[in-house]
Amino acid sequence: MAISALIIDDEQLAREELMYLLDSVGGVDVVAQGANGIEAVDLIEEYHPDLVFLDVQMPGQDGFAVIQRVVERNRAGKPVAALPQFVFATAYDQYAVRAFDVNAVDYLLKPFDRARVLEAVERVRVRLAAGGSAGAAAPDAQSQLDRLLQLLDRQEGRPQGAEPGRPPAKLIVQAQSRLLLVDQAEICFAAIDEGVIRVVTRAFEGQSKCRTLEELMELLDPARFWRAHRGFVVNIDQIREVMPWFKSSYQLRMNDKQQTEIPVSRAQTKRLRELFNL
Repeated sequence: MAISALIIDDEQLAREELMYLLDSVGGVDVVAQGANGIEAVDLIEEYHPDLVFLDVQMPGQDGFAVIQRVVERNRAGKPVAALPQFVFATAYDQYAVRAFDVNAVDYLLKPFDRARVLEAVERVRVRLAAGGSAGAAAPDAQSQLDRLLQLLDRQEGRPQGAEPGRPPAKLIVQAQSRLLLVDQAEICFAAIDEGVIRVVTRAFEGQSKCRTLEELMELLDPARFWRAHRGFVVNIDQIREVMPWFKSSYQLRMNDKQQTEIPVSRAQTKRLRELFNL
């Protein structure tokens, strides 16, 4: 019997490559594909697949956030169905440890390798044979969900039972051919220009994979980052100087190497005055 599967990845070429390899491996029926974390949660609820190939780095919600959302929704439902098996897809092997910490059956490094895809599928077959189909209710499903949610909370650095949804402490920034994990405290500001989001730290400049500043804001700490202008998000702790400008407006001089000057929109002027008691 074929394994029912979803492929979730924000890169179309990655989805097509994995689909091609799964076709060559055989025994896997890809019932649907998704391009982001929101689609992933909806598709899992709709299809109840045996297996989900899940990209780690996606805009809005990463792969770990997807699992947490599924876990939380399952906890609220009755009866609780067993979770699907998860295989993470990532360009970073350091995510492997975290993937296994949240009970993923395997992980695949990009670019995909047919032998590793086959190995991951076989691992899933073994798990499904031992534990039954993903859609079947398990007697201890609730306790399994509780344990997984605790692991996710621990991975995110939250105290057990704390409110979920806290943004990750680090952000992925592409600088030339490198993909760097950057502490949010080091980010000075982000700006969007012709659909490309530029992320500027005190040491270097790179790009975010997010498509909009709204998506980026979902990944940033709201206590630290502020949308000063429709084209700019600034780190409040990295503002070097607040400069009065024309018609009671302001500009911000940031703490990056270029000491970039960023306008404050009229709509955000009141917020600026509140922040700094102007």
